[in-house]
Amino acid sequence: MAVPPTPPPSGGSWLPPGTVRPVQRGIVNQSGTGVFQTQVYYQPAPGVEGDFCAHNPRTTVNAGPGGLVAGEPGVMIGRFAWFDPNSPLDPNEAPRIVCSFTEDPQPVVGFVHREQQGLITHFLGGAGMWIPPGVMVTLHQTGDFFVRNNGDARCELGMRAFAFMSDGAIAFAAAGGTVADAVETKWFATSAGDPGNLVKMSTWPLG
Repeated sequence: MAVPPTPPPSGGSWLPPGTVRPVQRGIVNQSGTGVFQTQVYYQPAPGVEGDFCAHNPRTTVNAGPGGLVAGEPGVMIGRFAWFDPNSPLDPNEAPRIVCSFTEDPQPVVGFVHREQQGLITHFLGGAGMWIPPGVMVTLHQTGDFFVRNNGDARCELGMRAFAFMSDGAIAFAAAGGTVADAVETKWFATSAGDPGNLVKMSTWPLG
């Protein structure tokens, strides 16, 4: 059974309690709980997880009146999301509430694009990728995005994206393969990358 992710204290990417956050290449490191930059690189990062990575056509989930809205405990940007099975229905009889986890292995509803909608709710927090409950959410059904390879294996060109049921994080494997506690999606990798690195993900055929 999937357990709802705990909102991160700083509003950043969620990790289980007690997990030491690794320093990632291309990511600006900040000291303590403040926002003082302590490290720079020669080249800027190509993007942030959830950013568009191409100008191909993109489509969103056709939400009805009052939707879509982040459910408890919130929704993470740059990851996949599902409808809350207990969501109230809008006047069009469609679900309103979105969550970053699912208890049942079911297809994802969409991907959460980064559009400056994350809020910094922690005192002296420097960044945020967390959408608090009750805030509007847009889910994309097609498009091209930067995502972080949260799997244990290297992502190769053309691999399918898998969504972890516990938090919507993304791993990659061959089409038709399996990733523990994750569901396969129609999205696939358009670049390669080691675990923890940014890769490009798309719904549009290569070439």
